[in-house]
Amino acid sequence: MEGLVKSLTDHYILFDNTYAGKTVLVTGHTGFKGSWLALWLHVLGAKVIGYALEPPTDPSMFDSINLSSKITHIVGDVRDFDYVSTILETYQPEIIFHLAAQPLVRLSYYEPRLTYETNVMGTVNLLEAVRHTPSVRVVVNITSDKCYDNKEWDYSYRENDSLGGFDPYSSSKGCAELVTSSYRNSFFSKPDGVRVASARAGNVVGGGDWAVDRIVPDCIRSLQANLPVSIRNPHAIRPWQHVLEPLSGYLWLGSLLWTKGQTYAGAWNFGPDSRSNITVQEVVEKIIKTWGSGTWQASSETGVKLHEARFLKLDCTKANNLLRWYPVYNIDQTLKVTTSWYREYYRRTVDMYDYSIRDIENYVRAALMQGVAWASSADGEGEV
Repeated sequence: MEGLVKSLTDHYILFDNTYAGKTVLVTGHTGFKGSWLALWLHVLGAKVIGYALEPPTDPSMFDSINLSSKITHIVGDVRDFDYVSTILETYQPEIIFHLAAQPLVRLSYYEPRLTYETNVMGTVNLLEAVRHTPSVRVVVNITSDKCYDNKEWDYSYRENDSLGGFDPYSSSKGCAELVTSSYRNSFFSKPDGVRVASARAGNVVGGGDWAVDRIVPDCIRSLQANLPVSIRNPHAIRPWQHVLEPLSGYLWLGSLLWTKGQTYAGAWNFGPDSRSNITVQEVVEKIIKTWGSGTWQASSETGVKLHEARFLKLDCTKANNLLRWYPVYNIDQTLKVTTSWYREYYRRTVDMYDYSIRDIENYVRAALMQGVAWASSADGEGEV
């Protein structure tokens, strides 16, 4: 219901109203995070151009909210430089969020070439096309916390720590960061030039993710089928956060790049506070509690065991201090909101487009109560 969109824009000032009326390209808009970002941009009044492959799963967040009817939906591959260039030339975007990627660690072992071609050369193709598109003023490249050379020590990684990666996925994200830095230094460093930043987030959860080999979708599939949840690494610790958390960081970063220029170019971490760094087992148990029923068991899978990091966390001091960005939800809120989205989806009693917009509004309300920098109420008050 578009009345919900109007309610949000009438009652709140978000991201300094940077996106209202802007043409914004989102690559990877059919993916889980990309769909949520495109939806939020639509709510903010942007003219959203989405460029991606068809939705990677069925069901998908993209189809669940009928996003193709709300934005310009273009099916294309970031490995196709000529088509990427044509889209930028045709639509003349002002701001770009680059999320198109092969996003799965385990798949990268089976499809390493695809992973590198998409995550590395896809980034090269986009930035090369940007060089020849005068309309573009801001580019935010979304990579991953896994871009760091993870030593699995009790240390939070900062933006100036070494890049690397054991598996092809992590390595490809480190490479994408190096590509972004090189293009920024070589072609986009002038004060009046394109402002280019990269964003690194931890394990993102939320309604609408049905990817394989991710614990929350795997958990929901099992619970919906009344089967025990199978856990490969119950004691692995991850920095869990709701999808709207890093998206608020990306949007605020894009806004500041637009208004303040090169001051905010560079790399940024967006992760939860340390209290959200919990084990996979704890996550599953909290989801089961909210779902209302279910059990879990340790995986008995056989075959080649692939390397998976057991511990990784981010230091977000830079974003805290310079962007005044902080996470809003604690881990219990994160998993409750996530599980509730899936529960409503399977009940099929509500419109998931409306429900997802309400999720955004509830998040904005919670953010306002905490006095975040990127939001205020329309009457100028810091609280609802």
